[in-house]
Amino acid sequence: MATQAIRSLATTTSSRKVPVASATRYSFGTCSVKKDYTTVKFEGKRHKCRMQNVNRHIVLFRSQNLKNLANAACVSNGFPTDRTRDSANLVESAFNAMDILFRFSRPYAAMATVLSVLSTSLLAVERLSDLSSLFFIKVFQAIIGGIFMQIYVCGFNQICDIEIDKINKPYLPLASGELTMKTAIIVTTLSAIMSLLMVLISGSWPLFCGLFAWFFIGTAYSANVLPLLRWKRFPYTAVLYMINSRALAIPFGYYAHVQRAIRGGIVLSKRHFFSIAMLIVFSVVLILFKDIPDIKGDEMHGIKSLASQIGPERMFWSCTWLLGMTYGVSIIVGATSSSMWSKYATILGHLATVLALWVRAKSVDLKNMASISSMYLFLWKLFYVEYLLLPLVR
Repeated sequence: MATQAIRSLATTTSSRKVPVASATRYSFGTCSVKKDYTTVKFEGKRHKCRMQNVNRHIVLFRSQNLKNLANAACVSNGFPTDRTRDSANLVESAFNAMDILFRFSRPYAAMATVLSVLSTSLLAVERLSDLSSLFFIKVFQAIIGGIFMQIYVCGFNQICDIEIDKINKPYLPLASGELTMKTAIIVTTLSAIMSLLMVLISGSWPLFCGLFAWFFIGTAYSANVLPLLRWKRFPYTAVLYMINSRALAIPFGYYAHVQRAIRGGIVLSKRHFFSIAMLIVFSVVLILFKDIPDIKGDEMHGIKSLASQIGPERMFWSCTWLLGMTYGVSIIVGATSSSMWSKYATILGHLATVLALWVRAKSVDLKNMASISSMYLFLWKLFYVEYLLLPLVR
């Protein structure tokens, strides 16, 4: 049953000729592969061999493997047993299914979730003794719960936006047909259940509240079943979603979850407020910048993003300057730190990031949506760096 579920992710492709390498041990004739790839047949003057039940998606995901498989099968004196062959096919199926699900979860967003947990958890640390085994257990709980909820939010968005993604992001697994709608619904549903269930088992109400808030606003952002939902249609509600998911409700849930465990209570420090301000600016920039390469598909489906209203070029430079000015404020905050190592780390770190931002922005071709999309992913990398810099502020 598990094997059939994994293999259902793959679809058949058209027939093709697979040449046999000339450096083989024997002299063979032609090698033909039937259209459904369930039979591979090799014929020659001296030897004949037949392999049954070759897994279909080996050709779909690893097309070069079929040639290697054909050559390896015919040059060997013996052939693998059905059990060995089925085991190899099952492992191959599992790896390719994992690859599809990995891309379905939007890796750059999943990485941001992991770094968000680590960064906000470290903000709760005041001394080295706080880095106890309990601290790492709580961080692990938050990471697992956050990743499952991230898969739900990204997956639910792709389910609701499949027609838009066929225009804006045809490479996504669901839009491209690599993943079926039924499988996508099962994965997203189980992810949401697993996230909330694991948090309930941990007994942490701050983490549960944070992830449940993410579940609610993530659903409201994408769902198109009630008049007050589908927040992505409007700039302000889209920004509200991003601020809560990346700066307020969810990060505070991580922070309170860890601090309550290691200190028995929740206390907000100045550097925590500074981190909230930085994350809010990044959240606004990312959600507004995201709409620039998506203008075409959004306009076709009635989504009036701010980028479509003021134009992609003005939106691009508005986001760039807003982030640049925020880096300037961060440098000033770092200069006022009483800790020498924190001062140098904050100043030099933000000088490097603002310089990288400016150089990268100047190289973008604003008439090329692929170039703008590449810049969007670069902003996520700067977001990752900021997560690493925030715990250094003292």
